[in-house]
Amino acid sequence: MTRRRWIADRWTNDSATLLEEQAVHLARVLRAQVGQEFDIVAGHAVRRGVVEKVSADAVEFSLHEEVEAGESLPLIVGLSIVRFERMEWAIEKLTELGVARILPLMAQRCEKHLVQAATKRSERWRKIARESAQQSRRSEVPEISDPISVKDCIEESKESQRYLFSEAERSRSLWESLMTTDRNAIRAKEIFAAIGPEGGWTSAELSSFAESGWQSVSLGKNILRTETAAIAAASLIGAWWNG
Repeated sequence: MTRRRWIADRWTNDSATLLEEQAVHLARVLRAQVGQEFDIVAGHAVRRGVVEKVSADAVEFSLHEEVEAGESLPLIVGLSIVRFERMEWAIEKLTELGVARILPLMAQRCEKHLVQAATKRSERWRKIARESAQQSRRSEVPEISDPISVKDCIEESKESQRYLFSEAERSRSLWESLMTTDRNAIRAKEIFAAIGPEGGWTSAELSSFAESGWQSVSLGKNILRTETAAIAAASLIGAWWNG
């Protein structure tokens, strides 16, 4: 039977502890018992953990041999800020798909009140990513940055294989681009995908991306919502990378 996986709040070389909400869920809801075994993410390793002590606010484990841990997809998604319930859904699903990082983007056509409130949401988005990583048995939690500008996104992505998703693109699809790219040639790089806001990128933003060497690609003829485009892009890139 596949063991449930937990991400430790605190650990040493031979022990780990779940605290607060995680401990309450495991102890009270799942009724953990001494001697039960789980997979425990402790730092960058996943190890077999045996429950040694259960209390109201902490569950303690002894740590044993390492177990197989999959690697994150080397994909960074620049996700333009949308309504928060949709943003949270996208973060949850991108985490399940294995992306390494998510950068909330303050594009020019993002709603101003959402951009202003986004920084206060960052910790909630990180919590969602952590819970989703645990549920999907990931060994790493994707990094969720504080919101950044398009200019900073372009600057940060200089060493990456870069794809700009634009509804204005008509001649080249993401899949066509991937099929003509040598995976082995970019193994040492990260892949960067920038997803525009509702209403699309401005002409100034498109020019900035183009001047910095981004490949403009489409996801087909239909106009997709920001969060739908992000999931579609991550799914296709993941299938290609692991193919």
